[in-house]
Amino acid sequence: MLRFGRDVCGDFQQASQHEWLVTNGLGGYASGTISGALTRRYHGLLIAALQPPVGRTLMLTKLDETATYGGTPYLLYANMWENGVIDAPGLMFLESFYLEGTTPVWTFAFGDALLEKRVWMERDANRTFIAYKLVRASQSLALSLKALVNYRDHHGNIRTDNWVMDISHNAFERVLSICAYDGATDFYIKSEGAVISPQHEWYRGYNLSEEAYRGLASLEDHLYAGEFKATLKAGEMLTLAASTEPVWNIGSERAGGQPSRGERVLTERVGHKTQLIRRSPFATEPDDVQQLVLAADQFVVRRPLPDEPEGYSIIAGYHWFGDWGRDTMIALPGLTLTTGRPEVARKILHTFASFVDQGMLPNNFPEGGIVPGYNTVDATLWYFEAIRAYFALTGDDELLRELYPVLADIIDWHVRGTRYQIHVDPADGLLYAGEEGVQLTWMDAKIGDWVITPRTGKAVEINALWYNALCSMAEFARHIGESAEAYEERATQVAVSFARFWSVDNGYCYDVLDTPKGDDASLRPNQLMAVSLHYCALTPEQQKGVVDVCARKLWTSHGLRSLSPDDSRYVGQYGGDSRQRDSVYHQGTAWAWLVGPFVLAHLRVYNDPQTARSFLESLLQHISGQGMGSLGEVSDGDAPFTPRGAIAQAWSVAEFLRAWQAMRTLEDSVT
Repeated sequence: MLRFGRDVCGDFQQASQHEWLVTNGLGGYASGTISGALTRRYHGLLIAALQPPVGRTLMLTKLDETATYGGTPYLLYANMWENGVIDAPGLMFLESFYLEGTTPVWTFAFGDALLEKRVWMERDANRTFIAYKLVRASQSLALSLKALVNYRDHHGNIRTDNWVMDISHNAFERVLSICAYDGATDFYIKSEGAVISPQHEWYRGYNLSEEAYRGLASLEDHLYAGEFKATLKAGEMLTLAASTEPVWNIGSERAGGQPSRGERVLTERVGHKTQLIRRSPFATEPDDVQQLVLAADQFVVRRPLPDEPEGYSIIAGYHWFGDWGRDTMIALPGLTLTTGRPEVARKILHTFASFVDQGMLPNNFPEGGIVPGYNTVDATLWYFEAIRAYFALTGDDELLRELYPVLADIIDWHVRGTRYQIHVDPADGLLYAGEEGVQLTWMDAKIGDWVITPRTGKAVEINALWYNALCSMAEFARHIGESAEAYEERATQVAVSFARFWSVDNGYCYDVLDTPKGDDASLRPNQLMAVSLHYCALTPEQQKGVVDVCARKLWTSHGLRSLSPDDSRYVGQYGGDSRQRDSVYHQGTAWAWLVGPFVLAHLRVYNDPQTARSFLESLLQHISGQGMGSLGEVSDGDAPFTPRGAIAQAWSVAEFLRAWQAMRTLEDSVT
């Protein structure tokens, strides 16, 4: 349980830099800051996934609360405005903030009263509950909640002069209904214990500081759609629900009354989180490691398909990422297998088999569409490793036999050639990929037609993955009684040719061979995959060289740099507008997910769990930072390694858990 007192809660800057996240398993979410001020366009209390897991739409933005106690009004909200004014009276009364699992909890104190606020979502529903409980008081408290709403894509931004939404009020059912425009999905805000007064007033000029830092439009308007008023006595609770469907019996909970729907949903969420910890191998690990088991669940989402309504996928990161093929396959072992949820892994592997096309897995799915993009060479190869890890854990012969023809066809496509010049060079058996204007590896930043790190040729991690895939296919073939000879022969050829990657002069691997400009000796972390994957083609001495140089030049306490500081192209700070950010995304920015390959490679070379533990523990500092309770995407390459990018990233959490489990397994074996 992460907890912050008045030292953080009373400081607007700190309280606005710490962000919380609640998810619903559909791709929808709620998110905000400790202070309650909006700093991103992605902050809101109901961001619904209308086409799970995408189509994410901001509906209920925030509630501005006023508590009147003993005749004195206490303003509990915080806002930043276009004219530079910071209006944050609520921080005077915000006594503490903490995470209860993944549920954010605020406590406000004034006089002898203590008011507690919680936010949670219902699983598999676009529904958020916001509850206020008067924990302590000697007299009644009057609560007024102003509901600010919107209706836009979560990537969007609204400035308006004359947008009129249709707001209706059912006094008997105590529900406010909002229709943004014809064809929009209606949404509802309901509270059985409150008196509702419909409103229609645009509050203009919210100043979103994080969007300004990212060089994006940073001013937004939100509609004041209604006020909810109620009076509470000590022990009583007022609950609101915001939903894309009418919600009944959410409750105005009086002491000793029956549990409402909101309370039942919260109880179910607590039970679900408890089960996640209990069934994982992390039940006796430190609290912050267990917190990451809960964070792992936030990325697992439903992706229903016409022929597979129970399909699953993985959201790459919050707030702005959807489900990406590469991120899904890298993250799958850590999010599902190491946490004791192989049945979820099975569904994801099965779901993605439906999208294989010309021997390729999709790179990503458009936010509002259904046609995926296939501009990736590594997502498909990570699919082999995810299946290998799943089969090694479960021995699921049925799924292996079902997917084997798909995998065999993938290999065939890669041998004869598929999109973007992805093909095997018959001269050495290595995999070549890339063409002008296309980014295919995980270092995929692109500005217009400018591919920042094109890596066209034979990339080191791609061929490490290719070797691993061929060895895995030989293993699969032997298991189901098929001939493994062709895969073994290709793997042997790749193993011999992989020696080309070793640079004797540099003492580490080339990043890319046979580029249009020759061999690329940039010192990057991609070579770690040649050591950390299950099947490795490097000699023990070469493995040690890779680990040592990455430790000396690329390691930071928040992840591994994407380029050595000794390189003239290195940039140590990540920020600015989209062009500035994308131009340095892989030119020195530190990535948290790379801690997984680094620690696993270190364990393979040194067999030293204590040193591995020290590397991992430094990353745990992140969970009380920008994205509370999770691990973010990237950090500056220069000290103090300030967190940047997405506040919660799937492969960062996954690779930490996978590496921690490997470290603990080795610790247990040597004690």
